[in-house]
Amino acid sequence: MKQPVILSLHSVQRYEDQEPEELELVTEGLMEFRDGGWDISYVETELTGLEGVTTTFRVEKDQLTLRRTGQLQSEMVFRLGCSHDSLYQMPFGALMMTVQTTALFYDIVPDGGSIDLCYQVSIENTQAGTIEYHMDIRRPVVADNACVGGL
Repeated sequence: MKQPVILSLHSVQRYEDQEPEELELVTEGLMEFRDGGWDISYVETELTGLEGVTTTFRVEKDQLTLRRTGQLQSEMVFRLGCSHDSLYQMPFGALMMTVQTTALFYDIVPDGGSIDLCYQVSIENTQAGTIEYHMDIRRPVVADNACVGGL
């Protein structure tokens, strides 16, 4: 069953000859345990530049899969020490993307958890840069309305 969660995301993108680009985002999402792994998803916003895209992190034993659907279609598979090729499909065309996982850690339990991911990305066989993600996942705090009201 899908459970609502609050996601705190921090990413740093480092590309050659450019200042690092950092993004901080706190958003609502959904978390579900199915088929032996966790799905953590959220809808991108204008802030991320991917408005209209749903991002899903699939966490399984020794592997993390990042899927994007909507205006953009992609699936990147992350395994420590491994590379993965995929098409990054955008409205104006597609690019071949290769990701090489350099760090992967996750600790997910029914009440939330965290994900740390670092990878190198190549676009059309040209090294493009390094991307780091950190995500904290937590259940929303439910207010106790028992004390609300008059005396």
